[in-house]
Amino acid sequence: MVSPAPKTYDAIVVGAGFAGLYAVHVLRDKRNLDVVAFDAAGDVGGTWYWNRYPGARVDIESVHYSYSFDEDLQQEWHWSERFPAQAEILSYLDHVADRFDLRRSIRFNTRITALTWDDEESLWTATTGAGQTCRARFVVSAAGTLSVPKRPDFPGVEDFAGEVLLTGNWPHHEVSFAGTRVGIIGVGSSGIQAISEIAKTAGELTVLQRTPNYATPIGNYPTDPEEERAEKADYAAIREASRNHFLGVPYSEVRPSAVAATPEQRRQVFDDRWNRGGFRLFIDSFGDILFDKAANDTIAQYIRERIHERVHDKATADLLAPEGYPYGTKRPPLETDYYESYNRPNVSLVDVKSNPIDAVTPAGVRLADGTEHHFDVLILATGFDACTGPLLAMNITGRGGLRLADHWSDGPQTYLGLMAAGFPNLFMITGPQSPSVLYNMPLAIEDHVDFSVAAMDHLRATGRDVIEPTPQAEKDWVAHTNELAQATLLPDSPTSWYMGDNIPGKPRRVLVYLGGAPAYRAKCDEIVAAGYEGFALSPAERALARA
Repeated sequence: MVSPAPKTYDAIVVGAGFAGLYAVHVLRDKRNLDVVAFDAAGDVGGTWYWNRYPGARVDIESVHYSYSFDEDLQQEWHWSERFPAQAEILSYLDHVADRFDLRRSIRFNTRITALTWDDEESLWTATTGAGQTCRARFVVSAAGTLSVPKRPDFPGVEDFAGEVLLTGNWPHHEVSFAGTRVGIIGVGSSGIQAISEIAKTAGELTVLQRTPNYATPIGNYPTDPEEERAEKADYAAIREASRNHFLGVPYSEVRPSAVAATPEQRRQVFDDRWNRGGFRLFIDSFGDILFDKAANDTIAQYIRERIHERVHDKATADLLAPEGYPYGTKRPPLETDYYESYNRPNVSLVDVKSNPIDAVTPAGVRLADGTEHHFDVLILATGFDACTGPLLAMNITGRGGLRLADHWSDGPQTYLGLMAAGFPNLFMITGPQSPSVLYNMPLAIEDHVDFSVAAMDHLRATGRDVIEPTPQAEKDWVAHTNELAQATLLPDSPTSWYMGDNIPGKPRRVLVYLGGAPAYRAKCDEIVAAGYEGFALSPAERALARA
C-alpha cells in the first residue's frame, strides 16, 4: 500500500494558548487561509491549561491581560478579580475559543516532534508524536515562552515513595494536602503562589529555599463595578496608553531618579506603590531602578525592611530577605500573605544554599550534611526552560539541514525575536530577544501575529513566497539586544531565566529585548516601511527553478 501524501495547508500553528488562538482567528477568519493548529494539551489554554497549582494567578491586571482585537469581546467579558486566578483565565480562553469557533481548526493531544524545511518545495513538514505529517508554506510557533518546565535535576527523584508534583504540569484532579507532610523546592513566582495557599491546609509545609526572592504585594481585590464600567467606557484609550508603555500597562507616575530623591521622598513613593500593589513598585516608582546600582540598592533595602516587618522570627526573615543581586533582575514575584505563611506553626524554612540538596530519597530529601527531611508529597516549583525551550523542543531543521539547536548552540540568534536566519517562513510569536515577558503578553502576541500575517500579505501582494532574515540583520539584532542588556543591571544577577542560565548547560545570553515595547514596535514599523529591511524575500525554490 502507498501511504497518502501529507495534506498541505497554508499555515501550521503550534499552540492553543493566547497566541495560538489569535493566530488561528486571524489566519483563518480574517485571511481565509487553510490553517491547522496543534497542541499537546487536551483543550485550549496554553500555559494556563498546565499551571493549575494552588494560587496560580496572573501578575498583570485583568483589564490589560486580555485580548484587544475585538471590541464586543472586551465589553462582554466580566472579570471577577483585578488579578484573575488560573481557572478564570482558562474560562476566558474557553469563551474565546467558543465565540470564534476556533476548536474545529485545532488538533488537541497532539505534540509536534519535528519541523523540517524542504528547500526544493519551500514548504515546512510537521511531524507529530504519532508519526503523522502535514505540510505548509508558513509555520507560526505559538508554543509560548513559559511552557516547558525545567527538568528536575535532583538525583533520586524517581525513587521518592510519595507523590511528586510539578507546578508547571499540575494534575487536573483536586489535590488535598490536609494532614500531609509537604516539601516544596523553589521560591520563584510559582513557588511563592503555591506556598501561600498550601500553607493554609498542609499538616506540615517545609520550604527548601536556595535563593530568596524580592516578592511584593499583588494588591488583588474583587472587581469594582464602577471601576469596570469606567474602564470599559474608555477601553480604546486604555489600550493605546498600554501599548505606549514599557511594560504594556498604562502606569504613568514614575519619577526620574531614586538617587536624586530625598530619603523621605523615596519612602513616600515606595510606600504608595507597595500599598497599591502589582508591578507599580517595579516599573512605576523611579526610572533608574533597573539601570543604577545605587538607585536599586534603595529599593532592595526597602523591600528587605518590609519583609522583616511581616515575618515574626528574625532568623527566618533574614533568610527570606534577598542579598547579593539587584531587585528586578529576576522577574519580581507578586504575592498575597506569602511572608505571613512563615508565621504559621506548620511552616518551616530550610536554607539549601548553605546546606545544598544532596539527593531525593524514598522518604524525602537529604541535604549535604546528611540531614533528611521526610515528606509525603514533594512539589517541584523549579521554573521553566524559558523562551528558547519551547522552540528547541520541536526539533526544528531549516535550510540545508541546519538544526535550530545548532544555530542557537551559543544562545538564541534572531531578528526582532520573530525569525531566525536559515529558517524561512517560521514566525516565533514572542520569541527570544523580543519584549515578550517584559511586556503585557496578550498585547505582545497581537503585535507579533499582526506583523507575521502582514508579512505573509506582503509576500502574496508582491508575487513571492518566502521571507527570512539575512544573517547580517540577525547578527546586528543580537548585538543590539546584548548592548541594551549591558546598560541595565540584568547581567548582575548570578542566575536568572531572563539570561537563560537557570538551566544547566544553557548558554548565558539575554532572552528579552530591554528597549521597551514602544521602541520595539517603532523599529518593526521602520523595517516594514523600508520594504522589510533586513529580510530576504523570494519566490519558492521550485518556482525559481522553472524560471
